[in-house]
Parts: sequence; structure tokens; C-alpha cells
Amino acid sequence: MYLGIDLGTSAVKTVLVDSAQRVIASESRPLATASPRPGYSEQDPAQWVEATFATLDALKATHAGALAVVEGIGLSGQMHGATLLDASARPLRPCILWNDGRSVAECRILEQRWPALRATTGNKAMPGFTAPKLLWIATHEPEVFAATKRVLLPKAYLRLVLTGEAVEDVSDASGSLWLDAARRDWSDAALAATGLSRDHMPRLVEGCAPAATLRSELAQRWGMVRRPSFAGGAGDNPAGAVGIGAIRAGTAFISLGTSGALLVPTSRIAANPDRGVHTFCHAIPGMWIQAGAILSAASCLAWISRLFGIAEAELLAPLGSRPQVPSPVSFLPYLAGERTPHDDPVVRGMLDGLSHGTDREAIVQAVLEGVAFALADCRDVLADAGITVAEADAIGGGSRSRFWLSVLASVLNVPIHRFAEGETGAAFGAARLGRLAVTGEAIDAVCTPPRRIETFEPDRVLVDAYADRLPAWRELYRPRR
Repeated sequence: MYLGIDLGTSAVKTVLVDSAQRVIASESRPLATASPRPGYSEQDPAQWVEATFATLDALKATHAGALAVVEGIGLSGQMHGATLLDASARPLRPCILWNDGRSVAECRILEQRWPALRATTGNKAMPGFTAPKLLWIATHEPEVFAATKRVLLPKAYLRLVLTGEAVEDVSDASGSLWLDAARRDWSDAALAATGLSRDHMPRLVEGCAPAATLRSELAQRWGMVRRPSFAGGAGDNPAGAVGIGAIRAGTAFISLGTSGALLVPTSRIAANPDRGVHTFCHAIPGMWIQAGAILSAASCLAWISRLFGIAEAELLAPLGSRPQVPSPVSFLPYLAGERTPHDDPVVRGMLDGLSHGTDREAIVQAVLEGVAFALADCRDVLADAGITVAEADAIGGGSRSRFWLSVLASVLNVPIHRFAEGETGAAFGAARLGRLAVTGEAIDAVCTPPRRIETFEPDRVLVDAYADRLPAWRELYRPRR
């Protein structure tokens, strides 16, 4: 048996997977995010631990026998968060999350201090990444910065609590701006530019490599026969790639979680940082992932659901399974700013084209189309880097919507595939990494694609209609800074 634990932004999800790669059970617990000031996004690391323990306690209550024989554990997690620890490994403040936009000025300072940043990391300095957050801390909370002895990404902090060891995998680390992406190692120049050194960093391993062992008292708590080993694990999107078998160059996929992304594994770095393309190490050795990332995807649907006071499923039901024509309303999905291609943390969303005749269905459809148009922006900047997307798999909670996937197929003009368990991709991928760390099996023997249950083909009429709408949609963006 193997466990996959996904520390997301909105929830912790834990899956129990058997040797035949069947999900035996899953548990999740919600997480809360605080925004003490506009543009800020933080979480208390204590709730990550509480939520994770709750999922494992629940699995023990319902599947004690299976949990007892777990051999390997993999972690996946939200990327880029800055968790600052003191000399006793206690958090000094809430974690600053991936969608926090406070460090705009620090991004400029960082690139000035270290001109080789883009060439070394494959990324542009953006407020979402970890390194600018530390410059912000040094300026605005100098006493916290002075007391910081360790900086961990969210899942690495969770691993520290579970195992007592500070270890990070290269995929998550590559979203920090401290990693030399080609060498898959910390960059001393990057660390020095933020006033840090390797002493502040966790040990690095590949995602499928052994990393640590569960604390003995926790193994006893959950009735485990032996102390399971932890894999290096992965950031959420690389873990999702492992979960759907996207381990070969060109196997594109779309993540429709709280945030969204269009991601393509590559066997070499194909960076385009000037247009906001992200370069991450894959959780698979010798592979990378190039991605266009948007800050709001399924969270846009959650927002409109709260606005109308109607459950998401009820909002989607009247739309049917596919659009007939584009919505007369346009939506910019920049509710938390945007990364690719704008790198604009202060821009905000917009509904355009409202009239007395606008109904709820038109607005909901426009929200889904707006996210799809933002992913078309990602497609185009990836194309500028020489990466062509011919088809894509869909994962994340948004992949449950047949209507949304139909929209995506026609906006992107490529077939979109979905899986039976697409929303569990990251946790399932983490479980696969936990298995690989224990068994040493061939990666391609374990990381096979799940069965596709449906393919959404582009509608030729809608392809043309959306292509006509896209330029006008792009004209709605106006930088606020």
C-alpha cells in the first residue's frame, strides 16, 4: 500500500493506493486562506498539519488494515509558498502563498541584483515565486528575517513535521527562483541575492528518490507495521503529471484547480521567461516542464457561485454539455492578478458586455470562456518557445465539467481528454512517487496513463467564433500599474 498526500491551497487530500494502483480510499479536509491586506494571501502552517493528521486519522478509522501495511508515502503541494522557521523549527509567521502579490518592487530589485536570474532559473522574477517574498520580509519584517534559520516550501514543512527531516524535491524547488534549473541544484548566487545561503535550504532529492522516514510515534498513531519511507514528491502540477503518466516530452495537460495552467513536459529546457513561461524541473529525472500559469481557474467558478449564492453544480446544469454559441458577455479571470503572459499582480477581473437582457447562464458561460481564453494566451507563449500543443489531458476539479472541457477544446482548437479520477491527479501522482522510492521500479512501468473516459473534439463553428472573439477579449486587459 502507498499513500499520496496533496497539500493544496483549499484542502489537503490523502489517497490510499494499492499495488494494482487502485485508489482504495481518500479523505480530504478544507484549508482557510487569510488576506490581511488587499493582494496578500497567507496560511497558518499549523492548519496544514491538523488537516493532514485528520485525513490519516479518518483513514485509520475506515481502512485500518490497509493503512497498517503502507510502505511508501509521497507528498505533493502548492508551490512557491515561503514558510520561515526559527532555530527550533517553529514558523515565525504565516506562510506567504503562491498567489500573494505584495513583492512587486522586490522582483525588480532581485533581477537588478542578479542579472543571470532568467538564464539560470528559466523564469522571470514574479511576486508569486518564493525568493522575492524573502526580500520583502527583509525590508518590512527585518526581525523575522534575522530570526529565520530555515526557509521551506509548504510540503517540505509538512514533511519536516512528519519525519523530522528538511528535504525538498527539485520540481518544487524550481519554483523558488533559488534553483539552477539545468543543474537541478541550489544556486549560490541566487541565494546570496536574497541574503541567504545553502544553510537556510533543505536537502534536495529527485521526486522519485527516497527522502525520509515517518516518525516512529506517528507510525504507531496510525497503526503502521513499519515506518513508511517518503519520496521526494513533487509540486502539485508535476505530481499531477506523474498521476496521468505525462512523463514523456510533448504530453500536454491542463490543470483546472484553484489556479490553472497549460503544461508540457520536455526533455530539455525551452524557456521563454520574458513572456511569462515557467520552467520547472519535472518529478522525473532528466525531464522538465514548461508551463503557462494563470492565477484563477476553478476559483473563478467558486467566486461566481458565491456571488449568486448557488452551488456550482446548479450553476453549470442549465448550460448543458456543450456551448451552442459564445456568450455575449466577456470575462477577464484576473481575480487575483495574473502571471502568464502579463506578470501583473494588481490587475483585476472584469465582466464586459452586460445588458438588461443578460441572464445568469450568459455570465456563468462567460466565466468559463474567460479562463479558456487565458489558457489560449498560455498556448501562444509556449508556441513562441517552440512548443506545439496538439492535444491535452485535463486534471483538477474543473475537469469534471463537460461543458467547460467542450469550451476549452474549441477555444484551444485541440482535442481535450478527461479521466475518471482526474481531480485526484496530484495526490495519486504523489502515491506513485512514494511507490517508486520504495520499489525502485522502472518509472514508465508505474507512471502509465489512466484510461481516458471521454474526448472533447473542437467544434468547427465554435473554433471560428472563439478565434474571432479572442482579439477583442485581449483588448480588455489594461495594466493598472
